[in-house]
Amino acid sequence: MPSFDIVSEIDLVEVKNAVDNTSRELGTRYDFRGVKASIALNKEVVKIEAEADMQINALRDMLRANLSKRGVDTRAMDAEKCDASGKFWSQNIKFKVGVDQPTAKKLVKQIKDSKIKVQVAIQGDQLRVTGKKRDDLQQAMRLVKECDLGMGFQFNNFKD
Repeated sequence: MPSFDIVSEIDLVEVKNAVDNTSRELGTRYDFRGVKASIALNKEVVKIEAEADMQINALRDMLRANLSKRGVDTRAMDAEKCDASGKFWSQNIKFKVGVDQPTAKKLVKQIKDSKIKVQVAIQGDQLRVTGKKRDDLQQAMRLVKECDLGMGFQFNNFKD
């Protein structure tokens, strides 16, 4: 029986490359001359530090642009609240990995409401979609791409 998995993953190598590109761009930008600002990747968390809240926003936008150039879905970014300590501002940016339970339930509901002849099962942090026809599976993929649930979805393990 044909099936595929719906997952939400990011490529950490591409995230590291985007952080490195943002760091290089930080050294050449005119609005960051003479300003202590930094961006660093520690495991799966990007830490941004600067002297002002406006510069934090600019760094986050630079990171978002570099991530999209590298093919990483920017909807996976989860920026925490900016913290001020002394004269420095900092912000941690985490990346959402895996389909969380509420999002998975919404996705299952949307697929079932569309009356496509497929079965959807939640398996941990991914969803397994099975159907009798390949066309039905492709129609389900199209539906998942069109719905906006604040996450980027990938399709793995397509079996015919």
